[in-house]
Amino acid sequence: MIGGDAAGMSAASQARRMRGPDELEIVAFERGHFTSFSACGIPYWVGGDVGERERLIARTPEEHRARGIDLRMRTEVTEIDVAGQRVRARDVDSGAESWTSYDKLVIATGARPIRPDMPGVDAPGVHGVQTLDDGQALLDTLARTRGRRAVVVGAGYIGVEMAEALINRGYRVTVVNRGSEPMATLDPDMGRLVHTAMEGLGITMVNDAEVTKILTGGDGRVRAVATEDAEYPADVVVLGIGVRPETGLARAAGLPLGTHGGLLTDLAMRVRGHENIWAGGDCVEVLDLVSGQERHIALGTHANKHGQVIGTNAGGGYATFPGVVGTAVSKVCDLEIARTGLREKDARRAGLRYVTVTVESTSRAGYYPGASPMTVKMLAERRTGRLLGVQIVGREGAGKRVDVAAVALTAAMTVDRMTSLDLGYAPPFSPVWDPVLVAARKASKAVAHVP
Repeated sequence: MIGGDAAGMSAASQARRMRGPDELEIVAFERGHFTSFSACGIPYWVGGDVGERERLIARTPEEHRARGIDLRMRTEVTEIDVAGQRVRARDVDSGAESWTSYDKLVIATGARPIRPDMPGVDAPGVHGVQTLDDGQALLDTLARTRGRRAVVVGAGYIGVEMAEALINRGYRVTVVNRGSEPMATLDPDMGRLVHTAMEGLGITMVNDAEVTKILTGGDGRVRAVATEDAEYPADVVVLGIGVRPETGLARAAGLPLGTHGGLLTDLAMRVRGHENIWAGGDCVEVLDLVSGQERHIALGTHANKHGQVIGTNAGGGYATFPGVVGTAVSKVCDLEIARTGLREKDARRAGLRYVTVTVESTSRAGYYPGASPMTVKMLAERRTGRLLGVQIVGREGAGKRVDVAAVALTAAMTVDRMTSLDLGYAPPFSPVWDPVLVAARKASKAVAHVP
């Protein structure tokens, strides 16, 4: 196993369940200090919602070793010899190198944060957030920094979640975003709702602006972030620009990569053209069940599922991973943001003709105390009425409603069929017509009126 986080150690653990230690020797390499940790939880640890780093660790190296896995920490694989069925590994601390042979190889190298090549990006006070070490380094900086000005570069999931974390820490936060609106995983009209809500929380949003350099003071520390038109003072900078598949090893070994740079696998998560090599997690591309195209989606939910499939197959069983519909949910303070399926530009790229509808509703019956507003946008294919995508922005009770749409997408349901879904109802939980079903009714009418 190359990689000791979600996909790699899920695969190792599942393979061990399938086969005993006398039947299958499992060796895992991890270059970092931690295994099986929740990277998704780092913003909430930094923001103080999660009190201790250890709460983000699902299983320690010692626990994995107790289950018969030869886990080698602080050991980085530097080369894959496909023909010789072996990997070269280097001890990060000592520099010592050695070769290890394999019968079956699992690549779970994850993704690496995008770190732009610009002046000042490596200055003290500039942080990426990908690992627990990154989170600890940022917390250490926050503890010793006197100023209370923070700039977040990027307004995707990590960007908005880190903006919330820094607000919770008492910082004045500016988010610099090169897109027209935050959350590029949404259509711009829905991203505008996020923009307005973030400004209402005291976050300064700067859209259509690309950071060109990070300015430093006489002490070498960060003092500001610069775009072509302005400078934004900063005592700390967090990079939340996104990630790319970590596939340098795979590329050097001649393994097949897709258009997004991720490894290509079959339904069994086996690397295409290689009978004894599997790959999973953030380093692979996955099939989008709605568009039929390959995508790169870095999410722990997928990584754990990949690991289960890989471990079952490597352990002698049989399992498949059919694909995804692109479901994700996030929040910034009390604003919930969710999406699944295709955006408008995704549908156009896939050559699909579609209709869109947007509805305003509430999380509970309007007369019930605590009902909060939400906006639901729905895409449906013209003529057929097949559901293509849903985006939801609202307060408490909005985000997880996207799961209904995710199931409908997986089942390839039409919006007309969705209107008959037997969803739970009581005034504390929903209006008589759930907001997702209201959108489905409106989309069904729109489809019916399209020639």
